[in-house]
Amino acid sequence: MSLKIRCVAPVGDRCGEGAVWSAAEKAVYWTDINRFLVHRYDEASASVRSWLFGEPVVGLSLTTDPARMAVLLASRLIWWWPATDRRQDHGFRLPGYPGVRLNDGRADPAGNLWIGTMKNNVLPDGEIGETAPGLGLLYRIAPDGGVSEWCRDLGIANTVAWSPDRATFYFGDTMQNCVWAFDYDAADGTIARRRPYFAGYERGLPDGSAVDSAGTLWNCRFGGGCIARVGAGGRLIDAVDLPVPNVTTCVFGGDDLKTLYVTSASIVSPPGYRLAGSLFALRVEVPGLPENRVMVA
Repeated sequence: MSLKIRCVAPVGDRCGEGAVWSAAEKAVYWTDINRFLVHRYDEASASVRSWLFGEPVVGLSLTTDPARMAVLLASRLIWWWPATDRRQDHGFRLPGYPGVRLNDGRADPAGNLWIGTMKNNVLPDGEIGETAPGLGLLYRIAPDGGVSEWCRDLGIANTVAWSPDRATFYFGDTMQNCVWAFDYDAADGTIARRRPYFAGYERGLPDGSAVDSAGTLWNCRFGGGCIARVGAGGRLIDAVDLPVPNVTTCVFGGDDLKTLYVTSASIVSPPGYRLAGSLFALRVEVPGLPENRVMVA
């Protein structure tokens, strides 16, 4: 699939991740894990603002409080008010840190926050460490702060997304080159019946994903230089090529949710990719879905 791709923010992220769209602000927020940053791209002014945190920032989520976001740090979860830069501890801290760290995470339709973990591959100075299989988990954090565990023995937890009818949850493991589908119950926020959905694709490895309103999964491929578009039954529809090798995550934005914003990583990129680590935007035909929000109790 050939689409016009624009580089909207050449920020040089070491590992851009965690993109979320704020419709109220008409802005994209995303992180650079290895530089401990959160960025905000304002559509109207095409400007970027950045905030520095004390440890790797791996993910973000909107909340039911319009002024507040949930920020996933490597070791814990905090509340953050971007307008004032107020930061407050949530209460969840990851057991086993710094041996393991948080990774991809998003809110579900019921207001829970689902977070995957992995072996900690970010050194204290932000440089890259080693990864290893089998140390990751999938957690669900409920609005009342209750923590439950849903998957074990993961390598690099990635892709946290839901189908338009809220009946299917998508979750993957980069190291296993697999995105699974689960039955999802929106009434109680539970998952069941894990099965392979999109596995073994030869172009890179699965990173973050977004789902459009037709149910197509847009799966970013780290090392594959593309986004795989996956249809019903896990069938590959086509791939959207990007001008960088490490495509990390994406989110639908714009007034009509037809602008796909895509993050990327400059780490382990071969020489010659001067736009590696940029934020990209492309216009698509089918709109995305509104962001889920963490319910603030």
